[in-house]
Amino acid sequence: MNIKELARKRRHARIRKRVFGTAERPRLSVFRSLNHIYAQIIDDTKGHTVASVSTLDKELKEEKGHKGNVAMAKKAGQLLALKAAKAGIKSVVFDRGGYKYHGCIKALAEAAREGGLEF
Repeated sequence: MNIKELARKRRHARIRKRVFGTAERPRLSVFRSLNHIYAQIIDDTKGHTVASVSTLDKELKEEKGHKGNVAMAKKAGQLLALKAAKAGIKSVVFDRGGYKYHGCIKALAEAAREGGLEF
């Protein structure tokens, strides 16, 4: 494991000590790879995923171009907000996964906020 990935995992562990999702306010967890972005809304009390989205989903896979950029993260955030609304979720706790809050992570979060999620 390289130094950057190890540092991200340490930051993520530090964040996870404080961030916990409940049934009323689940956790929005984000993972970013070089080629894709993944987000899921998790109820930590039950330990199950309420809604999830990634750039590998059928709705986003048909889009042309690179899947790991800001534009695709924005579309993923909008789709996640729609899925959360269908599941009856209005507010979440944001878990940025140890990543800095800029670029793809920021785009996904802001698109989810515009879609109706509160955090």
